[in-house]
Amino acid sequence: MRDAWWDRVERLLIGLCGALAMLIGLVQVVGRYIAPRYAMSWAEEVIVYLIVWGIMLAASQLVRTDGHVRPDLVLRAVPAGIQRWMEVLNCVAALVFCAGLAWYGWNIVATSWQLDERSSSDLRFPMWLYSAAVPTGALLMTGRYLVRLYRYLYAFDPETMTVAHIPENERTGCSDPSLPVTD
Repeated sequence: MRDAWWDRVERLLIGLCGALAMLIGLVQVVGRYIAPRYAMSWAEEVIVYLIVWGIMLAASQLVRTDGHVRPDLVLRAVPAGIQRWMEVLNCVAALVFCAGLAWYGWNIVATSWQLDERSSSDLRFPMWLYSAAVPTGALLMTGRYLVRLYRYLYAFDPETMTVAHIPENERTGCSDPSLPVTD
């Protein structure tokens, strides 16, 4: 697949954010019980930053896997040709939303940078780095939606790109197609 490297980089960064957040949390909790006076005053703050960055990076993966909110019930009720154009419309609407999110996000980053806004903890973390998660996630989603839009406009395959043709094990999240599906 052409964008496999993109997937690997995003998943690696998401995993690093989660692992670092978990490691800092573990050190903080253990430190509170073993040597409370050496507890990191900034641990909770950094955990929040890492989780927010991980979530904004994961938003791009949700676009890739059709995980964002969309009218699946409506899509299942219409023929493949109409599904295609509904998906195109969905991509255009999502691109407009992502462009607005990126624009407002960069305004927040620029304001934070200009004000030299810092966190109130001992760490004095530059808040523009934290705020940069929003436009970064929006730009990554924009890229995914552009790829998706291109595929629906120029490389549409009703056998693989419509809701009715998604294999049952992928729709249910079950990796073993021989197992019965239960609701």
